[in-house]
Amino acid sequence: MAQGDRIPTFKLVLVGDGGTGKSTFVKRHLTGEFEKRYLTTMGVEVHPLKFHTSRGPMCFNVWDTAGQEKFGGLREGYYIQAQCALIFFDVTSRTTYKNVPNWHRDLIRICGQIPIVLCGNKIDIKECKVKPKNIDFRSKSNMQTVFLVSIDISQRQQAITVVVYVCQSH
Repeated sequence: MAQGDRIPTFKLVLVGDGGTGKSTFVKRHLTGEFEKRYLTTMGVEVHPLKFHTSRGPMCFNVWDTAGQEKFGGLREGYYIQAQCALIFFDVTSRTTYKNVPNWHRDLIRICGQIPIVLCGNKIDIKECKVKPKNIDFRSKSNMQTVFLVSIDISQRQQAITVVVYVCQSH
């Protein structure tokens, strides 16, 4: 890449209820580590993640937003100028899936028709309460959907691959 060439950079927001794996997703990409204990995100944390694609390098400024209502007072302000989003839900918790339409509605209201990927996380855990065949919101909203294994980095790469593809074709 010649000096002065800019790497395409996108603002990617991660949304979803608390405990759905948003921060773990980012940490696995940044450090390769898996955090076993739950640490609540307060407000937002922003991390740049760089990826190499068939079209060259890309960068996502990932906005990891708080899922808990008590920390989400400014949440919608974090969505402004987002160019793509991942909505997380935990397949071991029906409540987190039931809240997906709320997250989707807020994103569309603030960001317009940006590329959004639905991420069903923790598919490897035996207490799965939301089965992939029962995920009907994706067809109603025309969203791509990926299912993630909590600790498998290659699965997390799949979510980014879908986002890259959707961003490049949007």
